[in-house]
Amino acid sequence: MDNLPLLMLGLPKGSLEGATIDLFAKAGFQITKSSRSYRPAFDDEQLDGRFVRAQEVSRYVEHGYFDCGLTGQDWVRENGSEIVEVCDLVYSRASNRRSKWILAVPEQSPIETVKDLEGKRIATEVVNITKQYLQENSVNAEVEFSWGATEVKVPDLVDAIVDLTETGNSLIANKLRIVDTLMFTNTVLIANKSAWENPEKRKKIESIAMLLQSALEAKSKVGLKLNIERVKLDELLEDLPALRNPTVNRLADESWVAIDTILDEKVVREIIPALKAHGAEGIVEYPLNKVVY
Repeated sequence: MDNLPLLMLGLPKGSLEGATIDLFAKAGFQITKSSRSYRPAFDDEQLDGRFVRAQEVSRYVEHGYFDCGLTGQDWVRENGSEIVEVCDLVYSRASNRRSKWILAVPEQSPIETVKDLEGKRIATEVVNITKQYLQENSVNAEVEFSWGATEVKVPDLVDAIVDLTETGNSLIANKLRIVDTLMFTNTVLIANKSAWENPEKRKKIESIAMLLQSALEAKSKVGLKLNIERVKLDELLEDLPALRNPTVNRLADESWVAIDTILDEKVVREIIPALKAHGAEGIVEYPLNKVVY
């Protein structure tokens, strides 16, 4: 019994699989698997798990097959799963931003609002979410499950679709326009209620959550080191507010100081020339794996 893993972890197979493995690697957990295997190998003896479709993870967590898992908020809601939502993890295969489920119709469709769907047919993967949305708006319409390629079903097969979009590129390519947004969604770490009440398991789940969040936080940031004359320090910090709360250390030459700070990566291209103009020397930019606040 002592050799059994502490946690069974449900990981999303499919579009999120590669991004999830990369995120765990940044967090310090190496996951390896063959291309056709659903059972990963972890470099942490306390972990075991399976790759299953994201649509199914919350049900398996709720029923106790998994102690915790990663899935979308949308699938938790679609399944009506009773679980503990531990933390948000905003990432996807394409970017680090939230996706949204939208109601869309062909560009030339006369449908302008949800009320215009009365008596119409809608295709979607999230049947329950769509039915709830229609009920909230007092609209009677037929909702059918779509196995995929939902965008191509309008206008010939259905009048409208409810589909997931991140960039909107697929909607544009299929000449669709958005009528309404049903919900925003992102990946979440969820836990089985009984596992969450187990102190040992909860401690491990919270540790995983912290490391995954810190890895995501680091993806958009870099570290920056530089040296500058002490007399120029106040002017530098006043003129460059992006250098907030830096660590300032003395150097062997006491007329100089070393600055170490963390910045949003997108501002580095602007701030490095400004640092140089303020007299900074020895400027070094370096990548980060984790940022814990």
